Amino acid sequence: MKTALITGATSGIGRATARLLAKNHYRLIICGRREDRLAELQDEFSHLTKVHTLNFDVRHKKEVAQSLKSLPKEFANIDVLINNAGNAHGLDPIENGDVHDWDAMIDINVKGLLYVSKEVIPGMVERRSGHIINIGSIAGKETYTNGNVYCATKHAVDAINQGMRMDLNQYGIRVGAINPGMVDTEFSEVRFKGDKQRAENVYKGFEPLKAEDIADVIHFVISRPYHVNIADLLILPTAQASATIVNKKL
Repeated sequence: MKTALITGATSGIGRATARLLAKNHYRLIICGRREDRLAELQDEFSHLTKVHTLNFDVRHKKEVAQSLKSLPKEFANIDVLINNAGNAHGLDPIENGDVHDWDAMIDINVKGLLYVSKEVIPGMVERRSGHIINIGSIAGKETYTNGNVYCATKHAVDAINQGMRMDLNQYGIRVGAINPGMVDTEFSEVRFKGDKQRAENVYKGFEPLKAEDIADVIHFVISRPYHVNIADLLILPTAQASATIVNKKL
């Protein structure tokens, strides 16, 4: 039984991926900030597989280190790391940007990914095996108006993914990125700071991706034979041609 660690597992893509991997009998380490949701998921998965929860915020380096060092022996050897935790905050032109929003995106999307990876990679190096999936975005492939800092953080994920793959190649560790386009999750509600109407308008007039669509792809990627590494995937809903071109029928 392989062990998979998923950050940001309490909602959206992370939660959908955890559900799918539980059904496929991966031993799971599910991580998130919302302890109540972690407990609910542990109960949900308990009849399917072995589950361990870690309640921490990826922004806090000490929390990350302490949490991952606390893993019971049964969960200590992580075969698959899914760096999914991420957020967008605000959609403002650079001159009006909120510094707190910038800090949150840089701390979660870039530094948080690095903090978790730093704790997990040494074990993979020692065992000379492992698979790291970094959840990026179409925003890491192109930049759009008012996307400035969010796009910068996802471009950073793209660069880190490439650098990881190069650095870890000598140890036989697989590294790849999944880059979704528009996915209907809590993402937009967070970006617009709880404005549900504005968030809902993002997905009106076309059929966006669902979190389960991305989970399916993640499961496909990590279940390939070990000599196959899917290094970089961009996934869009059919209606979306680029970050800003969407065929909406309103």
